[in-house]
Amino acid sequence: MARIGGRSMWVAIPVGVLCLAAVGALGWLALPMVPAAIGWVGSAVDGSLAAPAASADPESADGVPTTCRGLYNDALWATLVLAPDAILTPDTAAPVTTATTLATALAPQVRLTCTWHGADGASISTTVADVATDAGAIAAASLPGEGFGCTDEGERVRCVKSTDHVVETLELGGGLWLSSTLTDWDPSQYSERVAALVWK
Repeated sequence: MARIGGRSMWVAIPVGVLCLAAVGALGWLALPMVPAAIGWVGSAVDGSLAAPAASADPESADGVPTTCRGLYNDALWATLVLAPDAILTPDTAAPVTTATTLATALAPQVRLTCTWHGADGASISTTVADVATDAGAIAAASLPGEGFGCTDEGERVRCVKSTDHVVETLELGGGLWLSSTLTDWDPSQYSERVAALVWK
């Protein structure tokens, strides 16, 4: 077979390798922007980009998140959005909790409930609500009798109960209620990362 004049394999191969290396380097440099890009797309899907808000921070009021997107940092949001079959349902439903006696006594005024449904029945339900300022002390006194382990986190009390398939966390303090019930789905430090944005 006749070769085309002016082309050399000795030149083409190194140039091809250099081109692939350049593309790889550009991809590596773009990696830090992936969570932000996913977060932007997720915000658009969640509807938080649908209309401009009057406040400086449309995702929080008095420093407390008012949207599901506002509950999660970029990395956790990306983990949830990219999970198989993930569906987010934001509403103001009552907290999903086995601590029904405490919930009845404190009567949390729900600001936001974010419920994720994933593959094979996995789910996460997180609720932010207003409660009395002494709710943390009440929880610390009553929940250990219901199988929760409670710890003092400074400005709030954190109570956790785990079974084979469910991890339930309630955090109360400063007039706020934050509860998360994770069923067959446990992203790394989920409750801690959400709490860090509620009490920032």
